[in-house]
Amino acid sequence: MATLELLKLSKRYQDVASVDAIDLSVKAGEFLCLLGPSGCGKTTTLRMIAGLVTPDDGEIRVDGKVISSPRAVVPPERRGMSMIFQSYAVWPHMTVRENVAYGLKAKPLPGDEKRKRTDALLAATKLDGLADRYPAEISGGQQQRVALARALAPKPDILLLDEPLSNLDANLRGEMRFEIRRLHQEFRYTSVYVTHDQVEAMTMADRIVVMDAGRIEQIGTPKEVYDAPNSAFVARFIGASNVLKARHLGARSVELSGHALEIGSGDFTGTGTDMAICVKTHDLELLPTLPTSDSSNNVLPGVVRSQAYLGSHRDYIVDVGQEVQIGAPADMDLAPGSRVGVRFLPARCRGLAR
Repeated sequence: MATLELLKLSKRYQDVASVDAIDLSVKAGEFLCLLGPSGCGKTTTLRMIAGLVTPDDGEIRVDGKVISSPRAVVPPERRGMSMIFQSYAVWPHMTVRENVAYGLKAKPLPGDEKRKRTDALLAATKLDGLADRYPAEISGGQQQRVALARALAPKPDILLLDEPLSNLDANLRGEMRFEIRRLHQEFRYTSVYVTHDQVEAMTMADRIVVMDAGRIEQIGTPKEVYDAPNSAFVARFIGASNVLKARHLGARSVELSGHALEIGSGDFTGTGTDMAICVKTHDLELLPTLPTSDSSNNVLPGVVRSQAYLGSHRDYIVDVGQEVQIGAPADMDLAPGSRVGVRFLPARCRGLAR
């Protein structure tokens, strides 16, 4: 295990800052996810950590030792890191056992020690029954396990994972998310995991780093970034959230589409100023009829624009002066054009200054 620090790390391509002076610390044994849309800089950041891309500015430190700076760069093979790619990159002409053992090829270990470590990793990744098969004879999920076992074989200080599950189908992705997390808990290696999939980040990470346009928007535990987004971007990217335009009326009151609402928490920019409120789709209550006294109940009148039946629930789009998405019980079947009420629960509404 090792600590990892990024200090004002930057990378530019022509006039575009792919990574823009970011600061980040990863604790020893931590599982950290870099999360964001395509082009946000997360993969470039990972490749700079690995030594595959040279930074323009800033430093990278492992256990306090500088491995990358404008003055000197340690080559990838001397960084004590292993990397797993989305393409698996397993050798097709080698068996599962040979692929895993390949990770130990450069290690000055006795042959029996290499065999023991290979056998232990085959067992840990549930590949021991497939050891003599070739990659073409096993599934995509099993090939990704091979890549994971091979990366762990040399006992790296830091494990880097670049969207390793993106080529798998939905069922295998779910299975491998828990498998990677299980192995992390068993071996406790320091990990940096790149993904654009919020479910992967939420289920696997100790902390999530949300990135956009080369910058870090927010860092926190899955619960922190989900429950308390600090910007409209994070609110939209983490969880199914509505981000609505509002105006601050004072205290915790806002005006939304001509109606006053009370909200429970967040950032307030000052009475009379524009702001936004964030509320998850499942934190809104759809009412088939509008209560007689709506102001005291934090209820806005609305009109159903569309709905979709999804088995366990229905998704509604309702116009309350702005369109909001609402999750409702599956047996609530309201036709487009129906007049309804939408209750905003104050404790689940968060104010956003940006």
